[in-house]
Amino acid sequence: MFYCFLQFPWKEMSVLPVQWHALGLGLFASIIAPFGGFFASGFKRAFKIKDFGDSIPGHGGITDRMDCQMIMAVFAYIYHQSFVVPRSYSVDMILEQILRNLTLEEQLALYMKLGQIFQERHFGQP
Repeated sequence: MFYCFLQFPWKEMSVLPVQWHALGLGLFASIIAPFGGFFASGFKRAFKIKDFGDSIPGHGGITDRMDCQMIMAVFAYIYHQSFVVPRSYSVDMILEQILRNLTLEEQLALYMKLGQIFQERHFGQP
């Protein structure tokens, strides 16, 4: 009877690229970024200072409040430059991506539509 709760009504689940990016950023933010406080404490110990400033009395400086956010900002920038910024793609790469996500019927419809467009424009005719 418990097994019944583990079955899902769908057989496939599509995930958009933005959802993969959100997953990666979310995992980093929840697992690694909190260690920013440890890194900041290490810097403070190395320089023998109590805190990074006196902006909030008794609470340290603004960097004591933003240590996790600083690590997250650096990671987000590097992640964006590495995985999100568009690169130059060839026609073959674009067509392969399109065809990988189309059913056979959709591929045939695409082929017919492209043929119709080329005929209308007299593509390849002198």
